[in-house]
Amino acid sequence: MGPRWKGKGSKGKALAEPMSKIVLQLQSSLIQSSSEGLLCGCSVLLSVEAEQAHLLNRSCFDEPMVTAEKNKQWFELSMEEAFYLCYALKCLNIVEDQCPKSDDQLWQCMKSRSALFPYLYKAYSHLRMKNWVVMSGITYGADFVAYRHHPELVHSEYAVIV
Repeated sequence: MGPRWKGKGSKGKALAEPMSKIVLQLQSSLIQSSSEGLLCGCSVLLSVEAEQAHLLNRSCFDEPMVTAEKNKQWFELSMEEAFYLCYALKCLNIVEDQCPKSDDQLWQCMKSRSALFPYLYKAYSHLRMKNWVVMSGITYGADFVAYRHHPELVHSEYAVIV
């Protein structure tokens, strides 16, 4: 069974701009700007310029936070999203108390904050590597919801419980 499109033109739009291409653009932009995320509790705060905010929205890496700043937008990334950008895509450095975290330090830190983190990250990264869009599934009583393309274009196909 294929995706359930949300409207006329959705399929064409999704095929013209595959998620893999959008994520590559995001990866390149974050690498070029040497982006840093701030580890804060069980999430990572990321300050970005307008172009990167647009790419984060298009690639479905969480939602922007509402702030009074005009030139920057802040995104609150889940631990899985942040670790994926840091470890799998190598496009985000994560700091805590102004100290950069190595991949190993970050893994241990995130494991200590959530015992389920290794399992959630494995599920998240597996789906993202297969070019699925992975969003929080808390609204549906699941850990994640998986979409083949951007949620504005297609209905979710799976609710994932880890």
